[in-house]
Amino acid sequence: MGIASTVDFALTLTDVDFQILKHTHSSTSAETAHTAHIAEEQLAKAVALKDDLGPLLAVIPASHNLDLDSMRSMLRRPQLVLMSEEEMGRVFFDCEQGAVPPLGPDYRVPTIVDRALMKMEDVYFEAGDHRELVHVDRTSFRKLMRGAEFTRISHPAS
Repeated sequence: MGIASTVDFALTLTDVDFQILKHTHSSTSAETAHTAHIAEEQLAKAVALKDDLGPLLAVIPASHNLDLDSMRSMLRRPQLVLMSEEEMGRVFFDCEQGAVPPLGPDYRVPTIVDRALMKMEDVYFEAGDHRELVHVDRTSFRKLMRGAEFTRISHPAS
């Protein structure tokens, strides 16, 4: 499939330097980091959520677990739940199932990014398929996340 058209558009629109890192097919964030030979904390994992107010994208390091209860409380959105695969397919229409990029602003989805990602010099994220990652530096990642909120929403997995 290759890079999703929305991801390509976002990279062009924001005029950031990036590289595409190809890797063998992977199904989980941990597997993606392993096959791409990068640290899990450098891989920005997108977690698609929803409630009656609409979709919400949480972006956390692949080495972390989302603190959904904390998010619900902080945002006063007690009904937030994970999106189904079908719902993700409608929102992230140009991506393979389960290969959601963290570019919520470009999919018109409000986005919250865990601050831990901003400590990384380099950030990697899904390009919209299970075989390619986009590699950007911290400044470029922040630029791509324009309009997103940055706060602590996860904790390291044990």
